[in-house]
Amino acid sequence: MKFGIIGAGMIGHFHAKAITAMTGGTLHSVFDLRAEGAQKLATEYGAKAYSNIDEFLSDPELEIVTIGTPSGAHLDPALASLNAGKHVICEKPLEVTVERVDELMAAAAANNRTLAAVLNRRFHPGMDAFKKAADEGRFGKLTSASAYVKWWREQSYYDSAAWRGTWALDGGGALMNQSIHTVDSLIYLAGPIKSVQANAALLAHTDIEVEDIIVAIVEFENGARGVIEASTCTWSKDGHPARVQLSGTDGSVFLADESFEIWDFRDERPEDAEVRSKYMKGLGIGVGANDPSAISYYQHQRNFEEVVNAIREGREPTVSASEARKPVAVIRAIYESAQNDGKKVYL
Repeated sequence: MKFGIIGAGMIGHFHAKAITAMTGGTLHSVFDLRAEGAQKLATEYGAKAYSNIDEFLSDPELEIVTIGTPSGAHLDPALASLNAGKHVICEKPLEVTVERVDELMAAAAANNRTLAAVLNRRFHPGMDAFKKAADEGRFGKLTSASAYVKWWREQSYYDSAAWRGTWALDGGGALMNQSIHTVDSLIYLAGPIKSVQANAALLAHTDIEVEDIIVAIVEFENGARGVIEASTCTWSKDGHPARVQLSGTDGSVFLADESFEIWDFRDERPEDAEVRSKYMKGLGIGVGANDPSAISYYQHQRNFEEVVNAIREGREPTVSASEARKPVAVIRAIYESAQNDGKKVYL
């Protein structure tokens, strides 16, 4: 299938690499309001360049659009693409409010098009093993499920673009921007969240509207308790990995980015030794913890391939809009709690 990219910035380059490497898709075109940016990226990958959105979307050969604009600027290009009859794969978050996500889902349904998200942290072998263990009930009764993103961003990161650190275009701070993939992983593994209570602060940065640290107490529908902690004010030389930790009456697994710190079950299985030998790497450098450009594109590649396969098979992708809505709803509830003195908010 032929892909087009909206946004020729860092994320656009990232998408181009993933599309070029993937099976089932080729990069056809690039759109950016900055004509020179669109031309540069298109030339690098042998694609067409557009600086007019209507011309870009009217190309009959274009089938799937990926969107890499700022978080709070996903709605308009996604709506335009869906209404032009294109399938859409949108970067995280799908949009910064549940209401906007719902508007996009309605447009996808009205146009009979697929709307999918980039939920790339679902696509690595460690996560495959983790999800299998959770789905097979190996934790027994799940009692604890938590997510921790203790990252660092220099002040220059926020100063580099006017939209960074704003509610309107970033949708939030450390939680919405840096931690949504980890929140998604937590829900994906542990199930839906029932309620949250949160506290947020801006401790290490200036001249931004949003938090650089937030902590929430979480209650899951299945009864488990846990913590979601997100930060861009926790310095480390190499950066801390993003962690997802599940424990229950029969087992515990602690995932740090793409490797396991703990893989421990009461009832051992033959595959456990293989998991430990392949994915047990102990403490390591955080993927994207200090430098977002250091993230590998192969998870995006698998994400894009899953969407193409779903379209061809006539099914909903595992990274559907309804899946992408879940972490946005949780994050908005956490913000609501933090902005109201930590009151308990039910989802």
